[in-house]
Amino acid sequence: MSPIRSLVFTLTVFSLLTCAVPEEKGTSSPGEVTAEASTALELEDLIRVTRILHDKFTQLAEAMPEEDLTWEPMEGVRSVSEVFIHVAADNWYVPALMGWDAPAETGVTDDVETFRAYQIREMPREEMLEVLDASFDFFIGAMEESAGELDREVVLGTPTTVGDIWIRAVVHLHEHLGQSIAYARTNQVVPPWSR
Repeated sequence: MSPIRSLVFTLTVFSLLTCAVPEEKGTSSPGEVTAEASTALELEDLIRVTRILHDKFTQLAEAMPEEDLTWEPMEGVRSVSEVFIHVAADNWYVPALMGWDAPAETGVTDDVETFRAYQIREMPREEMLEVLDASFDFFIGAMEESAGELDREVVLGTPTTVGDIWIRAVVHLHEHLGQSIAYARTNQVVPPWSR
């Protein structure tokens, strides 16, 4: 199943499941029970999906030959390695926006300029692979720590919640996985998990 179909299927299933949560009599209103049950289920699923994304990004980055890392589909568009570094930058930055401090050595904070500076770094292949891996570990760790805070309001231009930001971030990761798969196939690299 394609990543997009998988995401649509997952979101559909969870939409249906939130409607099917039984009411617990005498403990809380039905809306509260549904919200609690669906929030826990959504975070667990988002973490599971993010672990899959971590694995696929790692496999794809490792499969790309050194000489193809600078390939870009046209001038002014991110190269193969720049996409992987952008993903790492996002993985440091998104949790920082919600109060989880990225490792100091990244230089990434909740200031957008630190995110921008990180994603334009040039890195040798091994460093790129290391930071991509470490950024996913940090991102997933922050997701796990946020379990009790999914409804906490965060203002990023407009009010939103921690849970909503995680959903948007995981969708964004899927977009870049699709982009990276297209880059790989254009360079005759078959994603390792699809062989």
